[in-house]
Amino acid sequence: MKGKTVGLWAGSALAVAAVSLLTVAGPSQAPTPKVSTGTGGALSKESTPATTPVLRQVDAGPDYYGKFTNSLPTDPSFFPIGVWLESVLDKGNTAMDSAAGINTYVELTGNSDVQLIKDAGMYALPTFPHQAASGYVLSDEVDMWAGPGDARWTGKYPGDGAPCFPAGTPCGYTIQKERRAAAPANVLLYSNYGKGVTFWESDEEAHGFIRGVQDLVSADNYWFTDPNICGKGEGGAIVGYTRDLTGDECRLAANYGWTIDRLRNLQQPTARIPVWGFVENGHPSGDVPNTSTITGAELRAAVWSSLIHGARGIIYFNHNFGGPCVTQHVIRDCGKDIVPTLMNVNKQITTLAPVLNAPFLDGATTVSGPVDHTTKLLNGKVYVFAGSNKAAGGTATFTVKCGGSTAVVIDENRTIPIVEGTFTDNFADGNAVHLYSIEGGGSCGL
Repeated sequence: MKGKTVGLWAGSALAVAAVSLLTVAGPSQAPTPKVSTGTGGALSKESTPATTPVLRQVDAGPDYYGKFTNSLPTDPSFFPIGVWLESVLDKGNTAMDSAAGINTYVELTGNSDVQLIKDAGMYALPTFPHQAASGYVLSDEVDMWAGPGDARWTGKYPGDGAPCFPAGTPCGYTIQKERRAAAPANVLLYSNYGKGVTFWESDEEAHGFIRGVQDLVSADNYWFTDPNICGKGEGGAIVGYTRDLTGDECRLAANYGWTIDRLRNLQQPTARIPVWGFVENGHPSGDVPNTSTITGAELRAAVWSSLIHGARGIIYFNHNFGGPCVTQHVIRDCGKDIVPTLMNVNKQITTLAPVLNAPFLDGATTVSGPVDHTTKLLNGKVYVFAGSNKAAGGTATFTVKCGGSTAVVIDENRTIPIVEGTFTDNFADGNAVHLYSIEGGGSCGL
């Protein structure tokens, strides 16, 4: 939830909507619990993989963005790494963000220079039309502050008065329809949702926000820093809303992958749109009990959990409302705290972009141990990406069906022998992520 931010987000007509803590969509009928079973791009140790490896394209296909006017690149070397609701006023802004590995601005303050972004070789998805934009943002977190319903929209956002008429009657579907109608023709439409879609609403209610509404979607569940997310009516979705989550169950990077799975599973399997991961890069919830500043290790693990579960882009929530560096611009102002790790993560994503954009090779790897994993195939080479799904970590044993003599652990300066198709590695804790390139193997004939 993007709370307590209006004073910092001057210039954005939709800022109030983005930050509201108001909602008419409280936790009524609980959605069907979603447990990672591999459908999100990841296979957990409990999943049952296909017996024969099969190729599966990334959601909507690698050329998806090319169907929209002036959209994002379809080049396999491009992977969207975005920052949420930044202001871009001069070349110094884009230079600093680009140096950190950012290539996309998702939401912008109203006084931002979109042409400047394009001239810098970057991409923008604002809430207002602009000829230099690469997309258009619909209303943010409307599932929470307007709720799942077709009542009349008053045109107001929280803080301006009741958004729905009659007051208290949900009108979130109406708002998104009207925002769609106001968008330029054939542009990439993006929406971000919140706890309504992920926790509070039934699957049927959530479908009204997810299916046929936008072309690109995300949800912001801040598992490491949200003071309320461990509660029975929120993160308790993971255990069927039967109880609060324990700290080890809740403050876990693997839950960012759960959010990706939730959004993917709400879609029609034959018509999935890309889901982007949303990760906080600071202290978004203010100085309140049960919250903290995300650490570098947590950020890296959250990003990679999202990618392992099939995210086709990453967005950073770039605002601190507590902690030692209160700012709207974490990347620009809090460099010594989080940015070195963030830069390394973004560099790794950019380097591996062709792999991330390549097909999944489902059923090619099985794992025994406390990890989620996914397998990719690029130019005849198999890659296995894995992240811990238990706070304590543990040992995981991987069996690769396409053969191989060595697992090269990417960016760790070590290798692991593959013996009779199997190798074993240690995952030190809940933030452990290891990325493997399988050498000396094949592609299972695919």
